[in-house]
Amino acid sequence: MDLSATPPPSDRAAPGRPLVEAHGITKRFGPTVALDDVRITIRAGESHALVGRNGAGKSTLVSVLAGLLRPNSGTVRFDGAPAPSLADRGAWHRRVACVHQKPTIFGDLTVAENLFLGRYPTTFGPVISWRRMRRAARQVLDEWHVPVDVNVLAGRLSVEDTQLVEIARSLSRGVRFIALDEPTARLDSSAIDRLFSHMRRLDRAGVTFLYISHHLEEIYEVCQVVTVLRDARWITTAPVGELPRARLIAEITGEPAAAAAAGSVGRPSKADAPLAVEVDRLSGPSFREVSLTVRAGEAVGLAGLAGSGSHQLAEALAGLHRPTGGRIRILGRPLEPGSAWAALRAGVGFVPRDRHYEGLVPDLSVAENASMTITDRLGPLGMITPKARDAFARRTIADLDIKATGPAQPVTRLSGGNQQKVVLARALATDPKVLVLINPTAGIDVKSRRALLSVVDRALTEGRAVLIASDQLEELRVCDRVLVMFKGTLTTEHAAGWTDHEMVASIEGVTLSHE
Repeated sequence: MDLSATPPPSDRAAPGRPLVEAHGITKRFGPTVALDDVRITIRAGESHALVGRNGAGKSTLVSVLAGLLRPNSGTVRFDGAPAPSLADRGAWHRRVACVHQKPTIFGDLTVAENLFLGRYPTTFGPVISWRRMRRAARQVLDEWHVPVDVNVLAGRLSVEDTQLVEIARSLSRGVRFIALDEPTARLDSSAIDRLFSHMRRLDRAGVTFLYISHHLEEIYEVCQVVTVLRDARWITTAPVGELPRARLIAEITGEPAAAAAAGSVGRPSKADAPLAVEVDRLSGPSFREVSLTVRAGEAVGLAGLAGSGSHQLAEALAGLHRPTGGRIRILGRPLEPGSAWAALRAGVGFVPRDRHYEGLVPDLSVAENASMTITDRLGPLGMITPKARDAFARRTIADLDIKATGPAQPVTRLSGGNQQKVVLARALATDPKVLVLINPTAGIDVKSRRALLSVVDRALTEGRAVLIASDQLEELRVCDRVLVMFKGTLTTEHAAGWTDHEMVASIEGVTLSHE
């Protein structure tokens, strides 16, 4: 068997013919409707964009198209034939592949081993023919113009080369429909250009892409058709060239371009308040030459998608990353770079972006999690007394209205919203003058979201400075102004009163004047 052979033209859908069709797709997770009568038709040889805000249903639809989820209703067809059963994984792997932000290759295997994982060529029975495998791997990479050494460990590849190896692996299996999920989130501009060149070359070779991205300018550069989802429903499908940028933003947000501005948070100007945070020409691996200020009693949003550098900048303020250049001052004093303990001492409270992996210790109680930043205050000579710790926890539970049976309850038994309140309680425990919050209401219900944002509002009235790094409009709406980051730099500032249309365009890198 020739492992590197490209399927003959007769095995490919004719250009322009529907290659993938989904109709009436509905998917529920308990009471949550993730997809509601969604449809999409992707034609052979085109790059088809799938766009929408977080929660619109994009990931769920891709999982249905990849055979990872069974819809509650609706049909999926490939090249006119019904999709295989979910149990027939081999049939799905021959029809569709997904390249995600997180790589699916094994870093401790070579590129050749990753390319033919699970289908190694053998000789004399079960003995793997390493020579045939390396030769076939080289042929595959040469055919698809992937300049990677087949003998190198995959863990040593760049992000760009990792993605190209994943694409080549799919193509070597005969797949001609590939879903790319936020492929440029971790790439620099030159790597993005090279990826697009590869996509155009593969388009000409009969490969069809479903391109999922928040960076809408990329849609206009590399895709021919776009489908918009909003609130789990299909909104529109149109040729990219017939959909002006302003209209695309309107379809994504559900807000006309000329809609009224979002209401101001109604707080008085803080122009004369003392500076609590000063960032001067700060640089790091994910951002460069960033300068900003936050005054006491002011909420500043730091908006940006994955790859914008907004989260990494916020983490640098909390001491989790050591910048490569520039400086940070908190309350007028230089902040020791790269030290979370120094940030705590300087008066910074921090809520990380993922409560499950970064915010909570799941084996510990509510009291233990909430009091981690003040263990030196809970007993003499640094010894924690359970009485003092539990008294603090009971005050915190009452103050933040945490729904718990008591201080000793395991934090894993709380709802998501109450777990997030525990993370916020820990940030507030040190009585910080600066709060740095990353996606503070992610993954919680509407009631808990409002409760948490009310705590933020109370912190502002107490004179604390708040920096919120997020791409969620409801979180940004509480801010006095919003700074937008795109691909590592600050690009735009919006005062309170921005419209969803304006903010989404800035976050996603769309220049609305280009019509």
